Amino acid sequence: MTGLQDARPDCHLLELPDAKRINRDLWQQYQAVRDMPDLQRSHYFEGRYENIYVPETLLPALAPVLQAARQGAQQFLGRRVEGLACGFWLNEMGPGHVTLPHRHDEDDELVSGVYYVRVPEDSGELVLGEGDDSRRIAPREGRFVFFPPKVVHEVTRNNSSAIRLSIGMNFGVRE
Repeated sequence: MTGLQDARPDCHLLELPDAKRINRDLWQQYQAVRDMPDLQRSHYFEGRYENIYVPETLLPALAPVLQAARQGAQQFLGRRVEGLACGFWLNEMGPGHVTLPHRHDEDDELVSGVYYVRVPEDSGELVLGEGDDSRRIAPREGRFVFFPPKVVHEVTRNNSSAIRLSIGMNFGVRE
């Protein structure tokens, strides 16, 4: 875990082995289903839905990502959590898009995270916290970032001419 000595939000970074192959497959699978009319979408801001919910069954390449994500979330917590559930969604950011400041502490969340599938150069940074108490994290394909759900976070503008794709996650224990 990356421990910080200042007041900025703590986070844990993890790299996925074999990410290049997994991300290639995920991107192809996502392209095949992204325009399906029955996919659930939420958080419509600035001309796009920030969250696209694709069933795991339509993205077989997602399995190793979710397995590694559960392990990373438990590392962030510093303990094994029985019944740790993962909710996830895809976040497609086209050129000029941003993700507005928000938090994920509405329900039973213990850890929030993001996994980067496709990251064109200059496609935005993750900002954890606000003002002087913020931390900027450069995305990288195959990287996970885990952080507390109560931390306000956002993604800066995608200044590239290509789509950036990430997977947002929340981890909690279902009752």
